[in-house]
Amino acid sequence: MSTSLAASSAARPWQLPGWGVAVLVLLGTAVLGGSLGSLARLGFVIACGGVGWYAWRQGPAAHLQAALMLFAFAPFVRRMVDVAAGFDQLGLMLIGPLVAILIPAIHLPRLLGQREARAGWLWPLGIVAACVVYAGLLSLAQADWTNAASGPLKWLAPLLYAAVLMLSADRSALLEAAASAFRIILPVTGLYAIYQYVDPPDWDRYWMEFAPILSIGQPVPYGVRSFSTMNAPAVYASFTATGLLLIAFSKRPWPAMLLSVPAVLGFLLSMYRTAWISLAVGILFGLVFVQTRRRAGMILLGIAVAVVLAATLTPFGDVVAERLSSLGEGTKDGSAQERLEEFITLWNLPDSSLFGSGFTITDVGSAGAMPIDGMIIACWVSMGIVVGGVCLAALLWAVGNAVGAALSDRTTEAVIVGALALGALAQFPLANITSGESGFLFWTFAVLLAPKQPKEGAA
Repeated sequence: MSTSLAASSAARPWQLPGWGVAVLVLLGTAVLGGSLGSLARLGFVIACGGVGWYAWRQGPAAHLQAALMLFAFAPFVRRMVDVAAGFDQLGLMLIGPLVAILIPAIHLPRLLGQREARAGWLWPLGIVAACVVYAGLLSLAQADWTNAASGPLKWLAPLLYAAVLMLSADRSALLEAAASAFRIILPVTGLYAIYQYVDPPDWDRYWMEFAPILSIGQPVPYGVRSFSTMNAPAVYASFTATGLLLIAFSKRPWPAMLLSVPAVLGFLLSMYRTAWISLAVGILFGLVFVQTRRRAGMILLGIAVAVVLAATLTPFGDVVAERLSSLGEGTKDGSAQERLEEFITLWNLPDSSLFGSGFTITDVGSAGAMPIDGMIIACWVSMGIVVGGVCLAALLWAVGNAVGAALSDRTTEAVIVGALALGALAQFPLANITSGESGFLFWTFAVLLAPKQPKEGAA
């Protein structure tokens, strides 16, 4: 095949775009899921695989848009099915978007043979993949079949997808496609986040009562930490931060930025300070470069105005202001102290978790269960000090590649991805960003800068 896979993105005029098919699947499941019961869950996963296949035939850019739609709204549809069919402890429907991004991985062996990327860009992915397989084998050795399957899937699917994009797609086309998708996603998720905070719907209340997540607040008006259509405040805030950066630095930012005002308010109502820090780091990185300085300054000013307005003119101003003020507490902050205690707990174990315990997931609401926050703790617990340290080094290598390319390339696209990668780095000690929805964001936008060139003689 002599043409790039990206060339297939020229869909026929009468074809429904990949993101449109994704929306139809989401709407269909939301409407019919209650009557189909538990069958809707399996049907949704299969349908997501179909969306992945259909969108990839239109090209990497179309597939990325469809994947963003699925990741943004699948948890919302899951909650609507759960309130009718009963709470699903496994969260089967959340596998659907992962299946959609696994479909292109079928082409990875062929792409590796046809195209050549610098070894320095491919090695981090390979090292992390090997570490994930090691953790999966640890879970398998403990006969923990569920985590032995779900853990590697959540880690490897985003990584493999990023590798395919890195080898097959045009960076500018991907960034513009992602920005276009976020122009639709952010206004919707932002408005819903505000509504959810003021008066959470029945399906959100039902899910909050059963979900083992302590950071989502209480299922009462003005008691929710907004997670919008997604699965947790952290994921929603991270998606919003990424979308705001992509839109702000895109070719047509202003109408979309105005429509994204609700997203900024929803972003604040997530109360997720780690994403606030990540967005701030990304904007500050954009200020360094002439190509993005003006837009970075405008988004910084816009967010500052939005924060002031939210803190002074809205009924939730006191809550937002209090949360913002906690950023200056440093190690005195309760969350920071809890994270430091996690390191002490692990170090005091008999073997200091030298070899790791695999992808063992505990209910943090259970007595005595230790939360796992941040990439350092996550790698330490699942892979042990040695292998976990290697995995962390590879992740830092990937981030360094993106930031280094931005410093040397200095094009707008390079700066955007460098800003996203540096923002992700700011979350390393505080959040788990390489698994599931968060992993999709991290790997897609941290490694697609890698240069690709056809091998000599390749068709």
